[in-house]
Amino acid sequence: MRVLIVRLSSMGDLVQTLPALSDAARAIPGIGFDWIVDESFAQVPGWHRNVETVIPSAFRRWRKNWRHAFKSGEPQSFLRKVRAQEYDFIVDVQCELKSALASRLAKGPRYGYDSRAVHEWGAQFAYQKKFFVPKDRHSLQRMRQLLAGALGYEYEEERLDYGIDRSRLGPVLIDLPERFVVFIHSTSWTSKVWPEFYWQELLNDVTADGYSVLLPWGNEAERERAVRIAAGNNKAIVLPALSISEKAAIISRASATVGLDTGLSHIAAALDIPSITIYGATDPLLVGATGRHQLHLTSTFECVGCHDVECKYTGPAEFKPACLVEIKPDQVWQKLKQLSPAASNEVVRLGAN
Repeated sequence: MRVLIVRLSSMGDLVQTLPALSDAARAIPGIGFDWIVDESFAQVPGWHRNVETVIPSAFRRWRKNWRHAFKSGEPQSFLRKVRAQEYDFIVDVQCELKSALASRLAKGPRYGYDSRAVHEWGAQFAYQKKFFVPKDRHSLQRMRQLLAGALGYEYEEERLDYGIDRSRLGPVLIDLPERFVVFIHSTSWTSKVWPEFYWQELLNDVTADGYSVLLPWGNEAERERAVRIAAGNNKAIVLPALSISEKAAIISRASATVGLDTGLSHIAAALDIPSITIYGATDPLLVGATGRHQLHLTSTFECVGCHDVECKYTGPAEFKPACLVEIKPDQVWQKLKQLSPAASNEVVRLGAN
């Protein structure tokens, strides 16, 4: 059986798609997967042991200048790859308009959410068979349920396997400290950003306990933030420019991570690295990094979980995002020291009360 998975972005969502493929591979021996994904995240699907062909797309780049894109021949090449064979199932687990378009280009029966469950209304018209999965379920579980419904198998919800073949992450080409914690300090949503002076205070606590701290980054603004956080501490290491796979390989060797709700935190969870993840605008019960040894910290602030990209709170606050004021560095450090190997997706709410 040959299945085409459509999930273009983002990094964390791609990681959370992987267990659904493991469920299917366990239930249907010999199944193989191809995957359409945004070019920025094309390394992630290939980590799964049952993914055979990754088909990168560049919809975001092409739409900026379609005329130039067609002259380059890239969209035509993408279309040839997508239509190179007929699939037994095409399953869009993203169910947005752009992913629905990608699924529509492929050859084979198409499956996705129905009108009540799609992320963007209208995507459902691309699918020949549709499924309702409640939106109040965790996103990882929604995708597991969708793929199981489409392919017609049962799975054990308690059995979570990301199916990552660590050899596919590649080697680590830089020297690493013996014991280190990774600070996942950057995210594209400003409503998720923990302030730099909090990171600096936590950095001092962690390094005083004998650990080095590694700070990855993805763009120049994030690199500059990492440099500011690390300033003056000789046990803080700002990593060089790295691919997603190279970052994942380093995270796989970490003693622990502390991070925000962003892709690298989901990678740490998938690799079973003991981790604390800090949540502001997002709800860990719906999108939290899922795996063993995971502790989610959120607050009791009045508008926590707003899901706004930027903090819109207008009342008095020490800084914005206001919902993260209550999550103090000393609290994070104490929780990190106490993080039990048996912890599994525990949510702790911190606040004045």
